[in-house]
Amino acid sequence: MIVPGSSSQLLAAALAEETGRPLATATYDRFPDGERLAAVPEFDGEEATVVATTDSDEAWVELLQLQDAVREAGAERVTTVLPYMGYARQDESFRDGQPVSARAMARAVSAGTDRVVLVNPHEPGVADFYDVPVETVDAAGVLAAPLSDLRDPLFLAPDEGAIGIAETVRDAYGRGETDHFEKHRDRETGAVAVSPSDASVADRDVVVVDDIVATGSTMSEAVDVLVDRGAERVVAACVHPMLAANAVTKLRAAGVDRIVGTDTIERGCSVVSVAPVLAEALVADAIAEER
Repeated sequence: MIVPGSSSQLLAAALAEETGRPLATATYDRFPDGERLAAVPEFDGEEATVVATTDSDEAWVELLQLQDAVREAGAERVTTVLPYMGYARQDESFRDGQPVSARAMARAVSAGTDRVVLVNPHEPGVADFYDVPVETVDAAGVLAAPLSDLRDPLFLAPDEGAIGIAETVRDAYGRGETDHFEKHRDRETGAVAVSPSDASVADRDVVVVDDIVATGSTMSEAVDVLVDRGAERVVAACVHPMLAANAVTKLRAAGVDRIVGTDTIERGCSVVSVAPVLAEALVADAIAEER
């Protein structure tokens, strides 16, 4: 069965439809003292796939409870799908005394599952923190679907090292050029300024592609430059639309015409689903198990 966390109900339903597997009706309650209780009152089968985006501390608690709940209900094999893995950016101890949060979370998840599937983790190396087999899937290509009728498109990556994500979206779209932002760090303050490279953007539609948009601050700075250089339209596209605080306002004020995201984090801009990509991974695993 497909078992959803409360933050991933739409994606879990889409994944159940894609795979033909039944969708469990999980419940999410809270005790008077504030403690949570996520449960699976209906469960049928020997295998469970828990689908839970961990975009909050509460979501992490739910995930661990759902893993335990399906084991209690008789699941012999548990697969945990993390559409978005929170704490993945704390993948090392940046200062003395700080935890490697991604490692701590990975170890906790590993204790209750047989396998983990990650979607475009911000730091790919976090996969090594798990104590169970991990598969990382690239869902960036699905972002091309809602990008219709682009004029002489340019796909921009957040930096040179991430040019691959822009190329993935461009290839899925079928035409256009790719480039990347240039980052400049102030030696005195440490502040980072981001601007597009010297690629021509005048009278073109520019798609700014990233794996995650959190606060939208650095992307907004780059969009300002794109607009000043005469870009026809600017679209912000990301796999994980975290869009914390006033990120949407900042992007729109900077000149973004449209924000496009997937349902790894379910937001108003989640106009395309990663369910087909996840379904391929789950079906491939099932075939491998049968062999």
